[in-house]
Amino acid sequence: MPYATPLRPGFLIGTALVALSLSACDRVAQVGRVPDMTEPESSVEFQAMTSQGHGMQELPDRPDSAASLWTGARNSLVADRRASARGDILTVVIEIDDSAEIQNSSGRSRASADKVSIPSMMGLPQRIDEALPEGASMDELAEAKASSSFKGSGNISRRDKLTLRVAATVVDRLPNGVLRIQGTQEVRVNYEVRELTVSGFVRPSDIGRRNEISYDRIAGARISYGGRGQISDVQQPRYGQQIADIVLPY
Repeated sequence: MPYATPLRPGFLIGTALVALSLSACDRVAQVGRVPDMTEPESSVEFQAMTSQGHGMQELPDRPDSAASLWTGARNSLVADRRASARGDILTVVIEIDDSAEIQNSSGRSRASADKVSIPSMMGLPQRIDEALPEGASMDELAEAKASSSFKGSGNISRRDKLTLRVAATVVDRLPNGVLRIQGTQEVRVNYEVRELTVSGFVRPSDIGRRNEISYDRIAGARISYGGRGQISDVQQPRYGQQIADIVLPY
C-alpha cells in the first residue's frame, strides 16, 4: 500500500490564502461599479414560462360560440385567470407582523448538615481517645455543613414587521395538484441591490379570485429579504475576523 504523504500546515495555509485572494479579486472588480443584477432569462421562472405545457388547456370553441361571452377561452370575461399550471404567474402578499415576548425566572437553594460521633461502643472510643492528640475525641468524629443557592432570569422580546408584494411563477405542478412557486425581485438604488425571494408550495384552491395568495397559506415557505452592495459589504465582518471567531476558543 503506497504511503500517503501528510498535508503540511504550510500547504493548508497557502491554499486558504489563495482562496481568499480569489474572493478578494472579485470584490476588487466591483470597486466603483454598481452591483450587477441577475439576468431574468437565467432564472427558473423564465425556464418555466418558456417550456412546453405552459398555461391551462383551453377548450376548443365551437363555430357558433366565437362571439359568445361564455366561451372557454382564457380571454373570456368569465374565464378563471388564477394560476394553475407551470409558467403561470401569481402575486404573493407578504404581511408579517409578529411579536414574541418570553420572560422566565428560576431560583434554587439547598442546605445540609451532617454530624458523626461515636460516644460509646464496647469501650472502644475511650481506648481510642487515649491514643488521639489532646483535644480530639470520638464524641465529635466528623461534622460537615454545605449550602448552595442559584438564581436565574431571562427576557426575550422580538418584533418582526414586513409588508411586501412580489410576483411569483409556478415552476412545477406536483402529482397531487399542489403548485410549487418561486419568485424573485431585485431593486437597485445607487450602489445597493435589495433582493427579495419567495418559494414554497400552494394549493390552487387557496389562490384568491384576484390571483393572489397570502404568505401564511404557502407550505414550506422560504422568504428572504436582503441585499448586496457597498452597505451590505460594510456591515459584514472581514474574512479574517470570521475565521478567528470560529478558531479561537475565547
